Amino acid sequence: MEDRSETSVSRSRLKCRTSAPAWVITFADLMSLLMCFFVLMLSFSEMDIQKYKLIAGSMKMAFGVQREVKAEQIPKGTTIISPEFSAGKPSPTIREELRQETTDETKENLDFTDASHKGEGRAQGDGEQREEAAQSIQTVRIREVLRQEIAQGLLDVESAAGRTIIRIQEKGSFPSGSAELIEPFTNVMSKISNVLATAVGRIVISGHTDNLPIATKRYRSNWELSAARSVTVLHHLLKFNRFDRRRFLIQGYGDSAPLTSNHLAPGRAKNRRVEIILEESSETGPSSQ
Repeated sequence: MEDRSETSVSRSRLKCRTSAPAWVITFADLMSLLMCFFVLMLSFSEMDIQKYKLIAGSMKMAFGVQREVKAEQIPKGTTIISPEFSAGKPSPTIREELRQETTDETKENLDFTDASHKGEGRAQGDGEQREEAAQSIQTVRIREVLRQEIAQGLLDVESAAGRTIIRIQEKGSFPSGSAELIEPFTNVMSKISNVLATAVGRIVISGHTDNLPIATKRYRSNWELSAARSVTVLHHLLKFNRFDRRRFLIQGYGDSAPLTSNHLAPGRAKNRRVEIILEESSETGPSSQ
C-alpha cells in the first residue's frame, strides 16, 4: 500500500512540473496591456497626408516600387475621431494642395478656386513681403550701429512704409539759426555715412524748422535755413564715403511739416530736425564711384 501511495504522489508531482511556469501568466498580462495601449495610441493618432506623401515619395525614389492609385473621392477627415471637415473655402498653397479654413458649418459643399488666376497677385504679395523683411533687417542694423547716439538723444531711427528714417535732432548738431554742424557731431555723421554706404536705396535728406520766423543776413526765411541744413548733412555724408550721387535728393520743408505742435518750446525743439530717409524699395544700389 505504501508503494502505491508513493507512486501516485510522484505521478502528481510529475504532472505539476509539466505545466507552464508561473511567470508566463504575468508576461501574457503585460503583452495584453501593451497591445491595448498601442491600439489606443493608433486610434487617437492623426494622419498627416503631407508627411505620408513625402515618405511615400522618398520610398518611391529609393525602391521604385511605389505606384500611384487615383482616389475616387477627396479625403474628408484627418483622424478617426473626427472623420469629416466642415464645409469651407480652400486656400491654395505652395505644394498645390487644398487646405480648408472655415467656421461656417452651414455650407454643404466646398468652394474651389483656380490658383493659376491668382498667380500674379500672389507673386506681388511675395515681393512686398520680401521688401518688408529686407527693410526691417536694414533698420535693425542701422539701430544697432547708432545705438549709442540714440541713447544720448542725438538721433532717432524709425521704420515706416518701406522707409528707414534717421532723424537728426537740432540738439547737439546745429546751433540755433545756423546751418553749420557742431564739431563733435561730425563723428556721428561719420558713423551715419558708413552705415548708409552699405545700405540699399535712395537717400532723401529733408530739413525742418519750427514756426518762429527768421530773418538774418544769411538766411531770409526758414525755407533757406532748412534747405541749407540738408545740404550740410549731404556734404558730410560725401566727405566720409563715396556714393552714387544719383541716390540723393535734397528737400527743405521749413515749418510746413511739423512732427508736433509749435505752441510750446519742447514741441518746437522736436520739430527742428534733419531727416535722412532711406527709401529701400528704390532700385538704386549701394554706394559706387
